[in-house]
Amino acid sequence: ICSLVCSPKGFPKLKNETFLRAARGEETEHTPVWCMRQAGRYLPEFRETRAAQDFFATCRSPKLCCELTLQPLRRFPLDAAIIFSDILVVPQALGMEVVMVPGKGPTFTEPLKEVEDLLKLRQKVDVTAELGYVFQAITLTRHSLEGRVPLIGFSGAPWTLMSYMVEGGGSNTMAKAKSWLYRHPEASHRLLRLLTDVITDYLVGQVAAGAQALQLFESHAGHLGPEQFQDFALPYIRDIAQAVKRKLKEEALPLVPMIIFAKDAHYALRDLAHAGYEVVGLDWTIRPQEARAQTGKDVTLQGNLDPCALYAPKEKIGELVKKMLEGFGTQRYIANLGHGLYPDMDPEHVGAFVEAVHAHSRHINKH
Repeated sequence: ICSLVCSPKGFPKLKNETFLRAARGEETEHTPVWCMRQAGRYLPEFRETRAAQDFFATCRSPKLCCELTLQPLRRFPLDAAIIFSDILVVPQALGMEVVMVPGKGPTFTEPLKEVEDLLKLRQKVDVTAELGYVFQAITLTRHSLEGRVPLIGFSGAPWTLMSYMVEGGGSNTMAKAKSWLYRHPEASHRLLRLLTDVITDYLVGQVAAGAQALQLFESHAGHLGPEQFQDFALPYIRDIAQAVKRKLKEEALPLVPMIIFAKDAHYALRDLAHAGYEVVGLDWTIRPQEARAQTGKDVTLQGNLDPCALYAPKEKIGELVKKMLEGFGTQRYIANLGHGLYPDMDPEHVGAFVEAVHAHSRHINKH
């Protein structure tokens, strides 16, 4: 079995290309839809699979990652799968210890406190040695999907990862991480550059393993203002897109569509639209028409229903989806939530969201 399943060759033929077509700006019969955190705790089968295992041990098991990635696709007619993993595997690859503390979330046992702490990080990372388990999970999942839908790989963006590494976990203010940007700008750039290099190799490795699209999560963009974003986030976001595309060409790998999702960074939408990504992901705090006006016609937009809309009755979800589709238009558009699914959401309401996107977009396209 392993020779077949572990080889990133001879993948099954793709049967549903809608997501990839929309990402590339080609015409689609319906608007494709997937959900951030679609493999997650809102599914009872996810909780059951995860129950016995430590979180990061689960991330390191290709078999479990594959199973968790496939679970939502057994329930819903989603147009893409996203590999089950975590953005904090990158700091782990740099030699930092991260543990998942129940009720608290991811916690770094020794966060970066002083500039000297940067010396403790691995300066050269062999991504295959450190993150090969993610690549194995991607290859196994790509075979197991049997061509049903494309598989998305992902990474956290440099600023978001840096903020976790300095804060030691989640934070409402990111004050420790932001203080580095003001007090230690040079060291901050050193760290961001190191992360950029590792993320680039990591994303290229995911494509080599079978990922058919890539998403970069700048989840903590909203903690930066426009100037700090220009200095400490945008240049690295741009560099990653350029370097990944260059290396994919050099290694004769497929040039897969790339998505940038910078949460709460409306002030940077114009720049993000020109940062080298085929798709710009949006959170729920911006109007579709406004996002279109700022990003222009050459990128696909992804988003942006308020995740909490899924607490509404099913008919109401349908109305909200229809309004969203009318705002974005059904083409050059991938429907999603403006952030991830929450653990207490009803799977049936997720199903109602997915089906409403398909039904309403088909109807709009016909008429």
